Amino acid sequence: MFNTLENLIKLARERKTTPLEGSYTNKLLKDKSLSKAKVLEEVDELIEAVEENSNKIHEAADVFYHLLMYLEANDIKIEEVMSELEKRKKWDTMKIIFLQRF
Repeated sequence: MFNTLENLIKLARERKTTPLEGSYTNKLLKDKSLSKAKVLEEVDELIEAVEENSNKIHEAADVFYHLLMYLEANDIKIEEVMSELEKRKKWDTMKIIFLQRF
């Protein structure tokens, strides 16, 4: 399951180094303002889909794809994002342990 995300990240990085003519992925990676606009658009569409209880999975997939492209276009590595999330998890765990003692 998570292989799909890893493959998508690999694809984005490959396209950055070896662009493919006519590739939508390349277009997003090269045009940061387009990439930003698509993330905002797709998040809005996901919210609407959730509220209407329709097409949620499709729209969520679009958000993941466009967010990953936006991150890569702006040289934000997913590994660093995951590391930040891991740090927060440890902080939350420490807070819970601390609060349980008192």
